Amino acid sequence: MAIDRDDDAARREQDRDDTELMFLGVERQAEQVRAGKTTSRALVEAALRRIARSDPDLGAFRIVLADQALAEADARDAQESTGPLHGVPVAVKDELDVAGQVTTFGGAANRTPVSADSEAVRRLRAAGAVVIGKTAMPEFGQWPFTESAAYGRTLNPWDTTRTPGGSSGGSAAAVAAGMVPAALGGDGGGSIRIPAACCGLFGLKPQRGRVSTAPNPHLWYALGTVGPLTRTVRDSALLYDVLAGTTPTDRWSAGPGPAANGWVRALEAPPGRLRIGYSAKSAVPGVRPHPAHVEALLETVRALRELGHDVREVDPRYPDATAPFVAQFCGGVRAEAAAVQRPDLLERRTRTALALARLVPASAVERGIRAGERLAERADRMFTTMDLLLTPVIAERPRPAGALDGAGLLTAMVRSRPMVAYTALWNVTGHPAASVPAGVGADGLPLAVQLIGRRDDEVGVLRVAAQLEAVRPWAQHRPPLTAG
Repeated sequence: MAIDRDDDAARREQDRDDTELMFLGVERQAEQVRAGKTTSRALVEAALRRIARSDPDLGAFRIVLADQALAEADARDAQESTGPLHGVPVAVKDELDVAGQVTTFGGAANRTPVSADSEAVRRLRAAGAVVIGKTAMPEFGQWPFTESAAYGRTLNPWDTTRTPGGSSGGSAAAVAAGMVPAALGGDGGGSIRIPAACCGLFGLKPQRGRVSTAPNPHLWYALGTVGPLTRTVRDSALLYDVLAGTTPTDRWSAGPGPAANGWVRALEAPPGRLRIGYSAKSAVPGVRPHPAHVEALLETVRALRELGHDVREVDPRYPDATAPFVAQFCGGVRAEAAAVQRPDLLERRTRTALALARLVPASAVERGIRAGERLAERADRMFTTMDLLLTPVIAERPRPAGALDGAGLLTAMVRSRPMVAYTALWNVTGHPAASVPAGVGADGLPLAVQLIGRRDDEVGVLRVAAQLEAVRPWAQHRPPLTAG
């Protein structure tokens, strides 16, 4: 029995060590590798143990690439440490290509592994990161809940009866639970910001065209962007230093970003006294925010005023983005369905969406894109009187898991409205927007607010988010499931 107790004590100590290592975050993990205090293999082994411990309860990963990740870690350890992400394990949402793996888009209709990494994954590896697995998503990323017929539900580490949001819910759950320090997601209607809000993470949707979608020319036409989910603002900036940039095959390219010194260095300059408008008003008529989200908004207003900003309530005249969003949604579903090998294996909801999407001609999709650009110009006028806009991220608290169970297309759309009511507009216009943690609610689930910036002003969003992080450091809050 003494041996059993000793083994149990050793396992608990290993769990604690793994937990602390994974919660160091991206920058500090890379620093420890560079300083020789740990190795890439040790980081990957700790991540794999965390995944083995936590993922059976969460379903964050569609596939774990244990052998490949260990081999990649050994290769990193045999190299001189140079990249900013050297040796750090990361996860990738299953709509992005990882060489040798099937890009499932969250469903069962794809069967053939891809031969090369997507450009975003290539950049991560070039910076020294180790890809440890691919994360779950709803089929084609259509829904703000991470549930699929092929792979089941992904659950929220803060409360495993609740959704982690979506569509990048697998990536969010993996980071929130301390299985990896960062994961790539995609945002076509809120799909980075919504799960970040549900899981207590920082998630910036960058300006359209900031990060390459290659080998694809676009992600849901003008709606989609690629970006990371992290626990801190600085880790997000570090990853954007790596990810930012496009290729000749990308249809969209953003305007100028930070100066040559990069995203992390840009955080070192204070933002100055900014004009920040705030509103609890939804961009979708009839959708009202939960009182806890209004209180989180007002608490953030108080914090920003104490930081010296000029913060005033505004009444935004949100343009109606329904038509351009629906046109591009249909175009995106049709484009991704055309890329799978077995369309007969698509979910019933997706087949219904695809049947409707086929009624929308390519010319209508292009008109939707042009209409979105006109809406962006109208949205720009909001920012003539303010530097940033502060709103809730989602209208309701995270729903119980199973939001899509038995739901047809119409029911799924109705259940999705409160989740996307504050986020989808900014995909249509392309503006940068971030989910910023704002504490934990009485129900034990995270709270968040959204910061929206002018076109191409991700740095303005990041700087104010970093100020908020400094006065209320959210990374100290960990889901109960992560206790070491």
